[in-house]
Amino acid sequence: MSTSLPDLKLLRIFASVVRHQGFAAAQQELNLSTSAISTYMSQLEGLVGLTLCHRGRGGFSLTSKGELYYQETLRLLGELESFERYSASLKGELRGTLNLGVLDSTVGDPSLPLAEVIGAYSQEHAAVHLHLSVMSPYDLQLGVLDNRLDLAIGAFSTRMNGLVYQPLYREQHWLYCSERHPLYNERRIPGELITQQRMVGRGYWSQAELARHGFKHSAATVDSMEAQLILVLSGAYIGYLPEHYAQPWVEQKRLRVLLPATFGYQAPFSMILRRGRSKEPLILTFRDLLRAQLNLR
Repeated sequence: MSTSLPDLKLLRIFASVVRHQGFAAAQQELNLSTSAISTYMSQLEGLVGLTLCHRGRGGFSLTSKGELYYQETLRLLGELESFERYSASLKGELRGTLNLGVLDSTVGDPSLPLAEVIGAYSQEHAAVHLHLSVMSPYDLQLGVLDNRLDLAIGAFSTRMNGLVYQPLYREQHWLYCSERHPLYNERRIPGELITQQRMVGRGYWSQAELARHGFKHSAATVDSMEAQLILVLSGAYIGYLPEHYAQPWVEQKRLRVLLPATFGYQAPFSMILRRGRSKEPLILTFRDLLRAQLNLR
């Protein structure tokens, strides 16, 4: 095996190709043609003396050693970016990219003034490039764990090792039906009748989580609140929604809450960081600004 260390450009191309699961999908991010990407990947494989990925008619996939090499690449690139940030902080300025992840449908949540925090952060640290992603709870945690995200905000019913969860606030959820649903105009609805309705579940809920919310099974599955709202508004399903997200539709008499004394829960929102990264300047300054905005110590 060659002892030559690969150029960082090759590692960044490799990471992008894996992230996008193919050469063609990585073109836009890398601003390279597929033939150029293929050439660079061949150079990398020649330097390390390994076949890192399979590509062709069968699609893109990593080899077993390619998967190990990818994980080490992410670790190295993450440490390099941390070093670049540290160097900038010694000069008294913040530079680099802050990769932030958040759960969907939070923009109207008064408990999470994220737009205000981002505005203040960007004004104070104008040289920092912000990359904001909206993801599911599972993908947010995975993104922080493999350093694609520096920090993330969301509600996490299950936790992953290697992450630090810092509590922020609780988001109220109620069970809703639309004006098209048979229960909309009913009064004194028994709980047993509600649990017999076609209910929308979340793709990231386990069976135990579904049961905690009062249902044995779901008739439809979604991965975002917007998709959930669409299905509930259809009148074919009932489903849980954040109170702040559903309120405009309630005011328009398009939605109603079903038996709030029985069906409702609070989702605990947290900010998550990868363990060992909390002292990095870009992360630390954003975290402190968010906690100050929420009046948290």
